[in-house]
Amino acid sequence: MSGRKDFLSQPAPENYVAGLGRGATGFTTRSDLGPAREGPSEEQMKELLAKRAQQLGAAPPTAYGAPEKKDENEDDDERFQDPENEVGLFANGAYDRDDDEADRIYQEVDEKMDRRRKIRREARERQEREDYERNNPKIQQQFADLKRSLASVSDEDWANIPEVGDLTGKNRRTKQNLRQRFYAVPDSVIAGARDSTQFDTSVQDDGAATNGSSADNVDGTMTNFADIGAARDKVLRVRLDQAAQGSGTDSTAGSATNIDPKGYLTSLSKTELKAGEVEVGDIKRVRTLLESVIKTNPKHAPGWIAAARLEEVAGKIVAARNVIARGCEFCPKSEDAWLESIRLNNNHNAKIIAANALKINDRSTRLWIEAMRLESDSRAKKRVLRRAIDNIPQSVAIWKEAVNLEEDPADARLLLAKATEMIPLSVELWLALARLETPENAQKVLNKARMAVPTSYKVWIEAARLQEQMGNGKVNVMKRAAQSLAQESAMLKREEWITQAEKCEEEGSILTCAAIIRETLGYGLDEDDDRKEIWMEDAKASVSRGRYETARAIYAYALRVFVNKKSIWLAAADLEKNHGTKEALWQLLEKAVEACPQSEVLWMMLAKEKWQSGEMTEARRVLALAFKQNPNNEDIWLAAVKLEADNQQTDQARELLHAAREEAGTDRVWIKSVAFERQLGDDDAALDLVNQALQIYPKADKLWMLKGQIYEAASKLPQAREAYSTGTRACPKSVPLWLLASRLEEHSGAVVKARSVLDRARLAVPKNAQLWTESVRIERRANNIAQAKNLMAKALQEVPTSGLLWSESILHLEPRTQRKPRSLEAIKKVDNDPILFVTVARIFWQERRLEKAATWFEKAILLDADLGDTWAWYYKFLVQHGTDEKREDVVSKCVLNEPKHGEVWQGVAKDPRNASKSTEEILELVVAKLE
Repeated sequence: MSGRKDFLSQPAPENYVAGLGRGATGFTTRSDLGPAREGPSEEQMKELLAKRAQQLGAAPPTAYGAPEKKDENEDDDERFQDPENEVGLFANGAYDRDDDEADRIYQEVDEKMDRRRKIRREARERQEREDYERNNPKIQQQFADLKRSLASVSDEDWANIPEVGDLTGKNRRTKQNLRQRFYAVPDSVIAGARDSTQFDTSVQDDGAATNGSSADNVDGTMTNFADIGAARDKVLRVRLDQAAQGSGTDSTAGSATNIDPKGYLTSLSKTELKAGEVEVGDIKRVRTLLESVIKTNPKHAPGWIAAARLEEVAGKIVAARNVIARGCEFCPKSEDAWLESIRLNNNHNAKIIAANALKINDRSTRLWIEAMRLESDSRAKKRVLRRAIDNIPQSVAIWKEAVNLEEDPADARLLLAKATEMIPLSVELWLALARLETPENAQKVLNKARMAVPTSYKVWIEAARLQEQMGNGKVNVMKRAAQSLAQESAMLKREEWITQAEKCEEEGSILTCAAIIRETLGYGLDEDDDRKEIWMEDAKASVSRGRYETARAIYAYALRVFVNKKSIWLAAADLEKNHGTKEALWQLLEKAVEACPQSEVLWMMLAKEKWQSGEMTEARRVLALAFKQNPNNEDIWLAAVKLEADNQQTDQARELLHAAREEAGTDRVWIKSVAFERQLGDDDAALDLVNQALQIYPKADKLWMLKGQIYEAASKLPQAREAYSTGTRACPKSVPLWLLASRLEEHSGAVVKARSVLDRARLAVPKNAQLWTESVRIERRANNIAQAKNLMAKALQEVPTSGLLWSESILHLEPRTQRKPRSLEAIKKVDNDPILFVTVARIFWQERRLEKAATWFEKAILLDADLGDTWAWYYKFLVQHGTDEKREDVVSKCVLNEPKHGEVWQGVAKDPRNASKSTEEILELVVAKLE
């Protein structure tokens, strides 16, 4: 019989793993002992494959990541991939100034390219994000309308909803069998039921348990549950109080979750815990740890300091002094240890300790200053500082302390002169010396400082301020400053120069501020950059920070570069109007109309400012010059008409309108002519003019509206209906015309016709929020609330981002309890709509949350100051809950902004009876009309 075993009985080869070829890594069964065997690692597989290939005389495979053999002559390209770890040609190269300048230039180029593309990139990313959110809405948004419809489900419908369960046959049978199964009751339950009839045990308020035998109460074995509960409550209350006290001082008491690795020891000095408030167990535990620290490393000064402060916290001040004294012996070169020892001792001992510390550390600035502060006599302090200067003549802090002690400016000047000789690179000392000198000597001092520190911009700014203080009308030193700093490669960035200019403005150096902006604002910007937009943003940022002189200087520089840009002139005029003087605004607008003579906006702004100041002759002169530059401009014609009409010169205004219709006969001129005749009460002349205008401009919807309103005011409803009907056929896209036609039918009692008009309007102008809102309001005014809700649901599906629709739904179709949730949902869907913000403010107003209501009113005004209804609602709110100063402020701001739009505002402002009323009077009328 052969001694060779069969295949299955042979032992497995070394490192054999069953199923390795198909990805298995080994496993164990219940019969195996020990943990599961882990398969070979990647490195072991590489070695095994290489060994196997060597035995077979073949190349090592690469299937398991075994590296391929490279040619010895092949270059290693990886060494050129990391510029910070060069090992090739540039391994021994020196990084000199030219390399630094090249890197800086490349960095500036990259920043400039990124800045040029920033606006377009952000706009593109914002558009992509909006498209993605619109195409991939959240599940909450998809089911929002279904969740709203659940509000109409009755209680009976809720009760009839079947329960969700597994009703398959198999599971149902299993559950039925479980219900029919019976279990035997344990004997303990029967015994307990038997004993329960013998005694009655209860817990009283005092915690004593009572039963049938009162004699058992004296054995001391009964549990007092009331005392246990009271003790538990007391412990919990103490822990909560400790947590409340520690929450305000997390960073100082050591309970903060974030730890400053540099200041965790010094933070112990800020603790206010007393000895009685610290747990003894914690102190003992920390003391043991710190003793281990100072024993294992006695040269570690922070360990001694921490141990001393621990004893101080524990109330053992003597032990703390002894600990820190030992620390000073072991760490004589540590400033912190000596300073801690000085702090822990009284004044007399602290002086001795300071003297010993300075014998060892005679070049420590902090120790010298602390020793000076220990002295109470001024002469003694000066004596200490003189010794400190002898030991550390290069310390700026010691020189500054010595100067601050001098009461005589002459002595301080001498000290600073000596200090600048010893430390010529200290800009602070040079500037302090210049401030103490006379203007002539200060110039010399600053020249020396500029030569000593040519890269300091502070010296140049101080020189500019000195030039301004000397009474020179123009500060020109900043031009040399920009050139010099650019040569030294020490030029600041544009934003940093603007910051310095704002600091000068804050300190009252207006000319220096303007000089800084004038010489540095264009630095680093090429013609290819969006310089106008960048400078406009800089000016707006300065205005937002309250630095109006800096913004004025930025606009002045921008206007020198872009002299014909109307937008910059308008922004500068707005700055002068809000934060400047009347004369400065006039001068600016005079320059503006010279630079942009074809801009009618600037001409009318100048004429308006002259007219509001009461200078009618100057206003007429400005308009005459505007006529010469813009002979057929309708805006200038109408401005002249308004000027004469407001001054009750009706004949001249009528003549100007007649000339305007002949010279610049636009539809707007005809509309103003008709409106002017209506204001004067001459409806026949107005009707004649509107008929003439419709012959020329049959597509002008405002003319059709005026014609219908003239007939409606005269109670000629059939003629008004005919005018509106003809107008809607001629101008089917005019929403106000459709609204007037619908309201005419509604006022005449034909609600069905009004619905029909709006249905045709929605077909002609789809997805219009005003038409949908009017349809809902008609149903609501007719007390058809169900139909109004149905229409509102359709409207919100067609125009989901309309603040007007959401406001109508929230205020008039929702119960009071559902208004806030619906408002939150509306704000998520509508992006910054002032009408919706006013609705939210009114909801808070109704809930008597007045501060939040005022905040939302102000948000709405900031979004759109041209919406008159917002001003009216806010003013109505302040009439009830505001102060006189706040109401006056709102009225002045409303007059300044001159709102033109709003559902109620337009109806009041365009009423011919209110034509001559001011903005404040119209505001009062609108407030009285609001519902």
